[in-house]
Formats: sequence, C-alpha cells, structure tokens
Amino acid sequence: MQDISSRPFVFINAAMSADGKIATIERKQTRISGNLDFDRMDELRATSDAIMVGIGTVLSDNPSLTVKSAQRRDMRRAKGLPENPVRIVVDSMGRTPPDADILKKGEGERIIAVSENAPQERVKKLAESAEIISFGKKTVDLNKFLIELKARGIDRLMVEGGATLNWGLISGGLVDEIYTFIGNIIIGGRSSPTLVDGEGFKNDFCRLTLLSCEKIEDGVLLRWKVSRSK
Repeated sequence: MQDISSRPFVFINAAMSADGKIATIERKQTRISGNLDFDRMDELRATSDAIMVGIGTVLSDNPSLTVKSAQRRDMRRAKGLPENPVRIVVDSMGRTPPDADILKKGEGERIIAVSENAPQERVKKLAESAEIISFGKKTVDLNKFLIELKARGIDRLMVEGGATLNWGLISGGLVDEIYTFIGNIIIGGRSSPTLVDGEGFKNDFCRLTLLSCEKIEDGVLLRWKVSRSK
C-alpha cells in the first residue's frame, strides 16, 4: 500500500443490495438506502476535500456530487471553504458529456483526469468547464494522480464509484477505508455491477478489518479498514 503521507486519505462509500449489486443489469443506479443513509453520505461529502467518481458513473447516473444540505454548505463557507468539495472524474478518454450535471450544477472546482490517449478535441471542450489533468498513456495513472491531489492540498478524498474505479484503487493499494451500506433488496443478474469489478484477485486478496457495524433503517452500514499491504 502506498505511503499515506504521499497521497490523500482515501475512502470508498457505496450502497449495495443484499446480494452485493450496486446497480441493475442495465447499469442503472437504483435507490438502495433511505433518507438517513443519504444524510450520512451528505455529511461525508461535506467533510471531504474532494469527491471522485469514474466515467461510468457519470454516464449512467449523471451525478452532481454537490452537498445537498444548505446548513452544511453554510458551515463550509464559514470555514472559508467552497460550498462543495472539489469534484473529480477519472475519465481516461475524455468521454464526460459537456452538459453533465457535475460540470453544470453547484459552485466549486472540477477536475477531469484523462490519459495521454484522450482525443484532444474532447479535452479542449471539457477544459471550458473543468481543469484537465493528464496522467498515464492509455488509462489514468491513479497512483500519480493521487500524489498530485495531495500536493494540491486534498487530504481527504471520498470515492463514490463505480466498480471499475473501485477496482483500480483497491488493486493499487490506494484505499484506506470502505463504507458499505447493505440494503434490504435483491437485484440479481450475472452482469449487474458489484462493489468491485475489474480483473479480480487470483490470490493475495484484499483483506479488511471491520471497524463498525450499525443498523440504519432496513439495512446495515459496515465500515471497513483496508489492511492489505501492497
């Protein structure tokens, strides 16, 4: 695992069904948790320096990643912070739609991380709404990108998926904690995305230590420490 001093503290927050799915076979997000968990997620956003998602999440869910609570936005401003954390998309080929909510809704800084292979016409268009940072030839080099974020003063990074980005971070030893809300529904489907997709570990699996377990409405919230060293 990379030295924490060289990168932000990274945690993943996700909701999954009782059978471990985070979306349907159409890769469309469905509501798994209730209002209390949504409020918990909003608090995590408000207390983070940045929020990061992968391009798949942007294309399927079109999230704004803004802090929803007016009180929490006010608290951030009172501390001299923007009302929303820095919002980041890991998008190797620059596929983020120029009219995506993350680029249009809410105040604050936006960053899109691309690879050297990203078509320049797309990059130029996206640069009108966000700062573009390039690391890696074919895909974004997450290790180097996180070092850059740390250098920019981002100490606490919240990751809201999806499964491909989660795999890239976890397999690279770049995650410190994982919050998983497990809801009381079953989605099914062999092609439905899970919390972590990607190639998968053949051995030397990612090991977790359970930090807490809490019942919230009709589900349960698990907080894990990632204890695997790389």
